Amino acid sequence: MTTTGRRALLTAGIAAAAATALPGCTAAEEPGPRKPGAAEVEAARVARAEAALRLRSVTASRSLLERYDAALAAHPALAPRLTPLRRSVAAHTKALGEGGTTVRPATAAPSPTATATASAGATASAGATASAGATASAGASAPSPAPVAADPRTALNELAAAERTTSDTHAAALVTAPPEYARLLASVAAAGAAHAYLLTEGARA
Repeated sequence: MTTTGRRALLTAGIAAAAATALPGCTAAEEPGPRKPGAAEVEAARVARAEAALRLRSVTASRSLLERYDAALAAHPALAPRLTPLRRSVAAHTKALGEGGTTVRPATAAPSPTATATASAGATASAGATASAGATASAGASAPSPAPVAADPRTALNELAAAERTTSDTHAAALVTAPPEYARLLASVAAAGAAHAYLLTEGARA
């Protein structure tokens, strides 16, 4: 074999070896998917916990709102006493849900006044993001409100009990709520206690 031939053969061998080695080097040097840091993992956990807390709080207030609607439908004569309180509960429900949490609309048959307020609340809820709405709808399947007592005074006492239960629920959530939301929950819980008084003891004064 001539010198030129040997040289060509050697050059071809080096080129083949390089071609075989290069893909392996390239694959080894390619970075894999970046793993989230500890701070990112914690931030995601906190966000999920807050979203779940907001959903529970809104669902509790929505259930109370449905109790008011049912009471108004069963006892229209109580409208002068119940309508202002019902309006306050509707405002609380909206405030607790701001930030992306929505719930299903009330299922009870409302009075005309209650219907107008509920429509306003539904319009506000529709402004939330579609993904948040889907998540909340999946988790907010609260049971229908309990039947309203035929006696008006008993119905008021039952509504006052529902106010106290909802107030206690909001107060219990203060422990895990972020500061700003905790202040809102405390305000709503205090209002609920006042509503319960007005529905029972306050009416006798």
